[in-house]
Amino acid sequence: MKPRNVRRAGLAAFFVGALLVAAPANAQETFEGNTRSVSKRGTTAADFLSIPVGARAAAMGNAISASVDDLTSIYWNPAGLAAVRQGNVTAEYAQWLADVDFNFFAIAAPTGAGTIGLAITSMRTPEMEVTTVDDQYGTGETFTASSYALALSLGRQLTDRFGVGASIKYVSERIWNSNAGGVAMDIGTMFVTPFSGIRLGASISNFGTKMQLTGDDLLVKVDIDPNNGGNNESNRAFLSTGEFDMPLTMRIGLAGEVFQSDKARLTLAVDALNPNNSEQYVNVGAELGLAGDLLMIRGGYSELFLADNVRSLTVGAGLNYRFAPLYLSFDYSYEVMEYFTDINRFTVSLRW
Repeated sequence: MKPRNVRRAGLAAFFVGALLVAAPANAQETFEGNTRSVSKRGTTAADFLSIPVGARAAAMGNAISASVDDLTSIYWNPAGLAAVRQGNVTAEYAQWLADVDFNFFAIAAPTGAGTIGLAITSMRTPEMEVTTVDDQYGTGETFTASSYALALSLGRQLTDRFGVGASIKYVSERIWNSNAGGVAMDIGTMFVTPFSGIRLGASISNFGTKMQLTGDDLLVKVDIDPNNGGNNESNRAFLSTGEFDMPLTMRIGLAGEVFQSDKARLTLAVDALNPNNSEQYVNVGAELGLAGDLLMIRGGYSELFLADNVRSLTVGAGLNYRFAPLYLSFDYSYEVMEYFTDINRFTVSLRW
């Protein structure tokens, strides 16, 4: 067998082995989760931080932590920001579930200390009618809910094989006249192994403060002694809400090229995730680059080994074109959702 074929076979065996190792561990976790009376799902605030960013990543089944090399690395693995060697701006739009708008915008530039990036993620609902027990068909008022995260990131290449990155971000959620805020941090690393260029990526996202809802909507009238008359029956009081953690997530990923030439390449990727608001699961993805990465075709599968998974099959494509001295990238993804409407994503990037 030729050396190149040996490397390809070894790489394929490596990814298959990683999945086989992950499956029993997740099967045990799923069994234990099903036998417990309490689930971790729905136990965190700012759950919009778990919504994937970038059409490229989404099309690859969100298995991107070891391959990300663009501005979406601010979300996935800030170490990937070190691969951005030019001025860069990226924007994404997605019509999320229930007509909710989801947007991501980032800008970055290389400096002597590394690549610095600034990103904002936003999610906003359409206007909804205010209803009460007495006015079940609406009071005539409307309200909205929104979530925002502003991140400042730095990615630096320490050696030709090893890079690190970190982000600090402010997170805010608002519904009508009440809001909650917090500060979180992301850290990540990326390492190119000597084994056929296989890349290893790891990141921890949303390690930060707890969030607690406050605001005028929590101000209510209270009768502190309802069993007796003559007292003040309209005392003003604030409802006390609980504190909730942000969706802390640990990712470990592998990626590598099964085939690579001047005209085409095929990259396989796998990510294992351990979130604090769900059971463990695995994402897998592939990316085929044609004509020197002019055209990209992608596919993947999300939330493997997760019971009652919401995400599943993903597909997409990308186009990279140079308008000297500018480089334009356009990416699209289609994500199949269980129980909900499927998601279309569009991401545009410009480099100079």
